[in-house]
Amino acid sequence: MFSHPIFPSRSVRTTRPRHLSAWFAPVAVILAAVAVLAPAVRADAAQTPVGLGTAGSFAVLAGSGTTNTNPTTVTGDVGTFPTTSESGTASMTITGTNHAGDAVTQGAKNDLVTAYNTAAGESPRTAVPADLGGKTLNPGTYNSASSMGLTGSLTLNGGGNPNAMFVFQAGSTLITASASSVNLINGAQACNVFWQVGSSATLGTGSTFRGTILALTSITVTSATTINGRVLARNGAVTLDNDTITRPTCATSAGTTVTTPGGGTAKANATTPSPKGSTTGAGTTTGTGTPTGTTGSGTLPFTGINPRLPILGGTLVTFGLVLLGLSNARRRRTSV
Repeated sequence: MFSHPIFPSRSVRTTRPRHLSAWFAPVAVILAAVAVLAPAVRADAAQTPVGLGTAGSFAVLAGSGTTNTNPTTVTGDVGTFPTTSESGTASMTITGTNHAGDAVTQGAKNDLVTAYNTAAGESPRTAVPADLGGKTLNPGTYNSASSMGLTGSLTLNGGGNPNAMFVFQAGSTLITASASSVNLINGAQACNVFWQVGSSATLGTGSTFRGTILALTSITVTSATTINGRVLARNGAVTLDNDTITRPTCATSAGTTVTTPGGGTAKANATTPSPKGSTTGAGTTTGTGTPTGTTGSGTLPFTGINPRLPILGGTLVTFGLVLLGLSNARRRRTSV
């Protein structure tokens, strides 16, 4: 009989099943890192400066005439084109030039169109509710597809950056309530706040407003309103009533010469925040800028982003990848 040959037995290779729990720890660490890094992305990273060109010297600029009732004080230029009618200028105190419908106004109206389109195209955009009251916002572009309103107060936090820019895009109207206010903290400046309005804007009685309004149609400023900014209407009229409008200027934290949104240059002195108090200083000007120095707060300004976040996030990512590599190496050893 033929005997069957005896072959040495070979060990059977077994593979342990890969459990999801082996992946959990490293993946969880990486996800935590992403969560830490996410707040460090600035909403204003891709913003384009809204240059006003020659429109920057204007505090009031209209398309179909201006109307004023009762004493109104305007610091900045005034003009209207193509409709050149102006009513109530006798009761206006204008520190600047009333260009009416002259060539300067016509050039400013062209620059206004460019500024309006720039503001309308700003991104990335953050959607906001119809009423901005009670909110504190960091620099960025904020959008409402329809109307935008303000009841109470809105606070804009510059995060210690004097160049921090805020752009508000209203799909239709901008309406602020009586006694409402726009407040600026931590270095935010009115010269860097822009309100692009898809139709008309109305500011409530006794309100305090900051920033430049770029309205497609008309702007109505009701009684006893104070504006640190500009009211610039492309096609419609500007209506005033016993108001105070001051064209904003930009100041830097080190007293250096800067170019303002109006295209001029300005020198500002002693505006550095101090943790022990505050300092102010006077400014001198050339061109269209007329800053007078800002007041520093008694505490260090909020920077907006914790500088440790990127370091912590990077550490967590590295740790997660190491855990993932060790987990894979362990599975390879146990599969043999």
